[in-house]
Amino acid sequence: MDLRDYLKVLRRRWRLVVACLLLAVAAASLLTLRTTPQYTSTTQLFVSTPQSESADAYQGGLFSQQRVTSYADLVSGEEVAGRVVDALDLDVSSQELSSQVEATVVPETVLLSVSVTDPDPERARLLADTVAVEFAGFVAELETPPGRSAAAIKATVVDPAVVATTPTTPQPVRNVGLAAVLGLLVGVGAAVLRDTLDQSVRSPEELTTMTDAPMIGTIPFDSAAVKEPLITTLGSHAPRLEAFRVMRTNLQFISVDSDNKVFVITSAVLGEGKTTTACNMAITLAQSGQRVLLVEADLRRPRVGDYLRLESAVGLTTVLIGRVELQDAFQRGPDGLTVLTSGAIPPNPSELLQSSAMSDAIKQLREQFDIVLIDAPPLLPVTDAALLSPQADGAVLVVRHGHTTRDQVRGSVQRLAAAGGRQIGNVLNRTPSSGRGYGYGYGYGYGYGYGYGYAPELAAKDGSVERKRPRLRQRDTKVSARS
Repeated sequence: MDLRDYLKVLRRRWRLVVACLLLAVAAASLLTLRTTPQYTSTTQLFVSTPQSESADAYQGGLFSQQRVTSYADLVSGEEVAGRVVDALDLDVSSQELSSQVEATVVPETVLLSVSVTDPDPERARLLADTVAVEFAGFVAELETPPGRSAAAIKATVVDPAVVATTPTTPQPVRNVGLAAVLGLLVGVGAAVLRDTLDQSVRSPEELTTMTDAPMIGTIPFDSAAVKEPLITTLGSHAPRLEAFRVMRTNLQFISVDSDNKVFVITSAVLGEGKTTTACNMAITLAQSGQRVLLVEADLRRPRVGDYLRLESAVGLTTVLIGRVELQDAFQRGPDGLTVLTSGAIPPNPSELLQSSAMSDAIKQLREQFDIVLIDAPPLLPVTDAALLSPQADGAVLVVRHGHTTRDQVRGSVQRLAAAGGRQIGNVLNRTPSSGRGYGYGYGYGYGYGYGYGYAPELAAKDGSVERKRPRLRQRDTKVSARS
């Protein structure tokens, strides 16, 4: 992956990155608020020898530097802590107090800094001063040779401790800043990992490579399509309508030698949008003046009648069992479209679809209409679509962007090939309508539409040209697709 690939991943997974960032900041903020403030007071000691001559003073200075390093460990030891506990009559153990004491040596000096941290700033000052005094007495005891009254080295308090006005911990700005950086890194890592493990189809090029079939078009995501799935409710320059016009043009170049074409519209699994695609494709073709028939061959979960508000009691199954003639089962849809609904749902859909009656019906329909679109069930759950595809000129596979997996696409292609069918094209449904792209997606880029139509310019009252700016619909990935 190069930088451009990482940017694409962040654009697709930005919600995950933001979620990790906010979670880390919230956790750090909560931890900071629940942490008891700690105050630190510091005192400083000067370690020296009593020699007065210059030569002796130099040797004493070296001796003091050697000693002061050892003193740093003694200050925070339990011996000094025990003396402080006794001196102040504290209700804590020497081990607990020693954990509050920290000593550091100023490099190349004989200065020893002693710090004490405590929730009470006044108590921290008192402990620091007491530790320094008790340690000075402890050094005098250690450094006094037997039989002598004066110590060879002494520790003197030169900077008494003061009361701290601000806590040393917690530090909200530092904690939140570090949490933000950590959350951002974790979010980016999680986004890259999830994208690497994601097996869904996300580009027309990827889909074309897996199926060896051309892209007929891509359909941009529209949150309003759930309530209004048909393009008849859209404006004349809506992006989704333009996408179907592109598909209509591309579909007309398939099987150019045949005047009467029959195509099966199917998908890999449920929820890909193949029924709405079939309906809108049929409406778009009918708007061009062609004789178009939409056949509802999904005899398990029929939806065409619901979308087009047509009666489904009499339809394909009624014709196949000989109850009515084919011509009598036709219904009129929008824009001159002819529709053959499913009819009553049978107990044996597969047997009906591979019967000789179905084959004869397709032959009759081919002679009467310029284009016949057959809305078939998904390929992987059932075999209905695979059984229909050999009787048609080919099958169009509808794939939902970011939902259909690569394995499902490959399985669908294999199912068609095993039944003797031919895949003539792909449709990538619900592609992101925001972001940069290369138009309405006939094999370009990643199929990201511009997100706006190519509307005409309107003449303003003052004679100037006013550009019509259609509203952009925000992407709403929570809306469930309907097959």
